[in-house]
Amino acid sequence: MDAPYPRLLVDDFAASFDFYDAVLPELAGAIRARGDGSGPYASWDVGDETRLALLARIGMDGPAGPGAGAAPTARPDAAVLVFRVRDVDAAVDLCVRHGADLVAPARDLPDWGPTTRAAHLRDPAGNLVELQSY
Repeated sequence: MDAPYPRLLVDDFAASFDFYDAVLPELAGAIRARGDGSGPYASWDVGDETRLALLARIGMDGPAGPGAGAAPTARPDAAVLVFRVRDVDAAVDLCVRHGADLVAPARDLPDWGPTTRAAHLRDPAGNLVELQSY
């Protein structure tokens, strides 16, 4: 069995693709494995048997039933995509330059560990992203 991997459902595929295609190589050493900005699917290899994929939300209508991917819901985040990086501030700048919205700026979080620094953003599809170093 192959390893499971996250697939982010997005409304604006092109914006999400542009964001992840720009930041994943730097944040995670990722290599695009499949797809391009025209959608509806793209994926990046981010390590041994690890992959991150994007799928246009409307693409879930077929496999999950009519309307299953039609509209995002207004519920709390169910997940966060976490990247361990060397320099949180530089990673924030990279992500914001490519369309992320800053939720919480880079800050030291001693309660998480004596040398932990983190920032939180939303990708172009609204998914919560954490950048951390320690």
